[in-house]
Amino acid sequence: MDRIVVSTVVYRSPEEVFPYLESFTRYPRYTEHLQSVIERGQGTVGPRYDLTLTWWKLSYTANSEVVDISPPDSLEWRLLTDLDAEGVWRVEPEPESAPPDEETASRIYFEATYDPHSADEDALSLPRFVSLSWVVRKVQPRLLKEAKRVVTRLVADIEGETRDVELTVHESP
Repeated sequence: MDRIVVSTVVYRSPEEVFPYLESFTRYPRYTEHLQSVIERGQGTVGPRYDLTLTWWKLSYTANSEVVDISPPDSLEWRLLTDLDAEGVWRVEPEPESAPPDEETASRIYFEATYDPHSADEDALSLPRFVSLSWVVRKVQPRLLKEAKRVVTRLVADIEGETRDVELTVHESP
């Protein structure tokens, strides 16, 4: 299993941050490759979503489900088909990181755990002479960059303006 964990500080309380993490339909504005998010009903704990991703000549719709919600601290999700993957958004108060002109701060963590070799080859319509192992080798280095992009854009959305965001990479494949 591979794992990505990145975090950053946002100048808002966990209670102000959490609704942004909960709103999966906002996610396409944070990432380059997520084209759409459609809610597909309720799972056991939280909503289920279809996440349509595109990259290169490929398009894929991942089926996901929110499996645990603990506002304002964490939201856990997992993919339901085609790839063994799960993740969590965590928010921890970190008021000591707020600059003098801000009231408070929190640290947002994005964590994803996945097995790139568990991908179902039949789930993608690959171009001729392109193997799934080639796709995995090309996509894997891009995942950390994409996680950083998501967290940076999320902070801008939460705070209402873009700023330089310092990202901490705790783990990467």
